[in-house]
Amino acid sequence: MSTSFEQLQIAQTYLDKLKELGIGEPTPIQTEAIPVLKQGSDAIIQSQTGTGKTLAYLLPALEQIDPTQKQLQVLVVVPTRELGMQIMQEIEKLTAGGPIRSQSLIGGAAVVRQVEKLRLHPHIVVGTPGRLLELMKIKKLTLHHVKIGVIDEVDQVFELGSMQDVEAVLKGMLKSSQKVFVSATIPQSTEQAAGRWLKEPVIIKINPSQRTAETLEHLYVVCQEREKIDTLRRLVRLIKPKSAIVFINVTDDIAQVVAKLQYVGLSIEALYGEASKQDRAKVMGSFRDGKFQLLLATDVAARGLDIEGVTHVFHLDPATNAEYYLHRVGRTGRMGREGTTISIVTPKEQFILDKFEKQLGITIAPKAMYEGRLVDPAQDRSAAAMRSRREAARPREAAAVRTSAASMDAREVSAAPAKPAAPKHTAAGGKAVSKAQRERDRKSKGAPRWLKEKQQNKE
Repeated sequence: MSTSFEQLQIAQTYLDKLKELGIGEPTPIQTEAIPVLKQGSDAIIQSQTGTGKTLAYLLPALEQIDPTQKQLQVLVVVPTRELGMQIMQEIEKLTAGGPIRSQSLIGGAAVVRQVEKLRLHPHIVVGTPGRLLELMKIKKLTLHHVKIGVIDEVDQVFELGSMQDVEAVLKGMLKSSQKVFVSATIPQSTEQAAGRWLKEPVIIKINPSQRTAETLEHLYVVCQEREKIDTLRRLVRLIKPKSAIVFINVTDDIAQVVAKLQYVGLSIEALYGEASKQDRAKVMGSFRDGKFQLLLATDVAARGLDIEGVTHVFHLDPATNAEYYLHRVGRTGRMGREGTTISIVTPKEQFILDKFEKQLGITIAPKAMYEGRLVDPAQDRSAAAMRSRREAARPREAAAVRTSAASMDAREVSAAPAKPAAPKHTAAGGKAVSKAQRERDRKSKGAPRWLKEKQQNKE
């Protein structure tokens, strides 16, 4: 029997908003997490990407806010600007028209403007660790009244070298504040950090053995390194995805890769880490609006992104580990929708996918492109073998035709009446024969009669 948001005792204000947004029933992680967070317990929330974790902590957090107070009461810490902007959009949808004020404090934006907006006394803030700490140091941000602090994509926040910044932010909160760690992957290092900061946390995990969505199809195509760009082009032309994300590993190569992909005719733009907040927001907005087909990104840039309509994820470079692969493929197949992920690897990189299969308990199937379809490599090899046999047969057929023609010519020559041989170096009339004439005679020796007569008529 399914649980409703009403049964989870969500406030009527938010029930109405959820209905407006077309959100009917809670997902399993929301069903498990919301009651725990409403009780005020610290928690570790782990679930597959695309299962609704953001709403699972936002609804209980928003309900804790007293809009009559001017203090900051809810803090959400994120690893990237894109994830921060995405969460802000969710908050704005849920609080539109109401008294709750929200603000993003994300690196890359002008500090002066953020300080000015802080004078409006936001009730909920979404920020990156570095910018939050920067504002705390200049005493423009205080966390003494924060009731609940959430660290989203907590493993990535710690891994990005922000551990000290995050811990400084956590120290700025009261010990009595509720703290929540959220991610699709919770490695041992994150659990150790949780042990230092969380009080008897409730651990909420939904299908921990099922690391990726069941609606995802995992595939890979093998080619040489120099053929990767063209292989991606062919895959896109073949599959025609409405909206897809292409992942690479090295940010230094991103401009060069974009230029190459655009040169071969692909509709693609990149999410640059060093770009301004406005430029990144513009790229994301255009991608969501369908103004281009492919978004090129690194693991950090696309962490936690929820973009509706993404049907495919391509790995131009294989993910560096299973956890990154997990977060990459989570950009598609979200909330029960179907999705496909295709890795483009060299023969030397195949072992990486073998490791992912074992670690994640999934099957990544090999595919090849043949006659406008993705087929099993065995089928492609058999087709290639047929082509090879046809090509090999062509020289034999040509040789047979030449042999047959030569035999016919020989029969014509043998059937022709014999002519008396002219003396050496003289023509039939006794005239001396030139060297060029003797060469022509030598070459025409054995030629068919009609050809000899043709030559004689010319002379």
